[in-house]
Amino acid sequence: MTKFLLLALADTRELQLLHFWLFLGIYLAALLGNGLIITTIACDHHLHTPMYFFLLNLSFLDLGSISTTLPKSMANSLWDRRTISFSGCAAQVFLFVFLMSAEWYLLTFMSYNRYVAICKPLHYGTLLGSRACVHMAAAAWGSGFLNALLHTANTFSLPLCQGNALDQFFCEVPQILRLSCSDTYLREVGLIAFSSFLLLGCFVFIVLSYVQIFRAVMRIPSEQGRYKAFSTCLPHLAVVSLFISTAIVAYLKPNSISSPSLDLVLAVLYSVVPPAVNPLIYSMRNQELKDALRKLIPWTPI
Repeated sequence: MTKFLLLALADTRELQLLHFWLFLGIYLAALLGNGLIITTIACDHHLHTPMYFFLLNLSFLDLGSISTTLPKSMANSLWDRRTISFSGCAAQVFLFVFLMSAEWYLLTFMSYNRYVAICKPLHYGTLLGSRACVHMAAAAWGSGFLNALLHTANTFSLPLCQGNALDQFFCEVPQILRLSCSDTYLREVGLIAFSSFLLLGCFVFIVLSYVQIFRAVMRIPSEQGRYKAFSTCLPHLAVVSLFISTAIVAYLKPNSISSPSLDLVLAVLYSVVPPAVNPLIYSMRNQELKDALRKLIPWTPI
């Protein structure tokens, strides 16, 4: 097999162009938002703290993940094509799993950072020094790399004999497994189940961290202070929950309930929405970041 056929999101030229412009708008918004966060944090030394260090890494991961999937889909829609080469598909799987896995672990460390900052402020400098933050970020990137290496090697070592058409706009591991004609694909299914178990563990840790944070917030005497804390934390938890829950369903759902439309919706929710909205969610209630951005770009409207 030398190439795969990706999902055609539209069957008329007008709808293909509509899909292209829609994805282009989302992609440019993600590039602009994450790019501004990266530039602002890098240029303002007041933002060189653990929280913004993790946010910087998150923006790099979001830029990488959305750049792995959308440009190829946009190019196919613009030029009325569906194909992706075998090596291109393998590279897409590796990069996507690498960046998404690293983001899961990074979000877990970010929730721990927020928990320590709010619930154990006196120990913050001890628990989250610069060396500890670098080690956490390196662990997230390294774990993502190993996870991607295992999944890519397992998936593309399978014999594929059920055609070459994928019911997705990018190369996704569950879609490739459906083309396998050997029981050895169960190894990859087991690996997916194990990865999902780890992901679920990360999600439980994040939820427990936010439960402790909300308990601490409820003790704040000021109603305005409680409102500010809840309005900051709840959107973070909502995006993380959407990201992790849709990814688990996309990878673990049985073939009997799969359909191209359901697979497409799940893929958009876990691969496109988070990188596009994370810059807004993490900067919306952050006055420090807004002030630094105003200094960097005086004419910005925020």
